Order: sequence, then C-alpha cells, then structure tokens
Amino acid sequence: MPKLKSHRGAAKRFKRTATGKFKRSSAFKQHILTSKDRKRKRGLKGTTIVAAVDAPRLARMLPY
Repeated sequence: MPKLKSHRGAAKRFKRTATGKFKRSSAFKQHILTSKDRKRKRGLKGTTIVAAVDAPRLARMLPY
C-alpha cells in the first residue's frame, strides 16, 4: 500500500495540535483594513480552532 499524499493547499493553511485538533488563522485580515475598526482587527489576530464539523474533512486531507 503506497503512502497517502497530503493535500498541499490544506497543509499550508492548517496545523494539527497535540490533541489532534486543527489550528487555523482568522479570515478577513489580509487587505482593506482601513474600513475595519481597531477592535475588530485585534479580535482577528492570532489563531483559532477549526470547527468540529470541518475536522473530519481536514483529517482526510492531512493524514500525517
């Protein structure tokens, strides 16, 4: 049985935590930042955990 390939687009965007969950960065923080207030941009900083309904799909994309 050959090794499975990781989905390279997903591998660049998501990282698996030690407990098996997936981390992702917040959306809406790349451009057109002048129209977003400071509080909203501060809330988009950092990483969050992927929703539980999306985790099984990511687990298939990133087997290792």
